[in-house]
Amino acid sequence: MSDNEAVETELSAPLTLQKPKVEIPGAAPVHLQTLDLARHVAIAPDGKRYVVATFDATRMGHKYVIAVYPQQGNYLTLIRLPICEFHAELPDAAVQRHIALVQTIQKGKLKTYVRENQ
Repeated sequence: MSDNEAVETELSAPLTLQKPKVEIPGAAPVHLQTLDLARHVAIAPDGKRYVVATFDATRMGHKYVIAVYPQQGNYLTLIRLPICEFHAELPDAAVQRHIALVQTIQKGKLKTYVRENQ
C-alpha cells in the first residue's frame, strides 16, 4: 500500500448526525442548536410568543429536556427562567411532547397544560 492510499477506519469515517425534521403547522422553526432535536416559535391567540426547545440533556443528568421560554421582540429572553420544563427518556417521546406543547400554546391553553402535567 502506498502512502497516498487512505485506509477506511472508524476514526476516519465522516460523522453525519441526522436530526429529525419536525414540522408543526403554524409554528415557525428556529435554527437548531447543537444538541437540539426540535425548536419552534409558537404564538398564542393573545399574541404572546414562546420558544419551545427540545434537546439532549444527557450531560446534565436527564435524557431529553422539553422547555418553553418566553420570547419578546423576536429574541429569546430569560433563557435561565423557562416557563415550564419536562423530561423524557426517549427522543420520540420528547418530540411528541414538543409537538403537544406547541399545539397547546397555539390554542392558548399553556397554563392548563402545565398545571395538569407537572
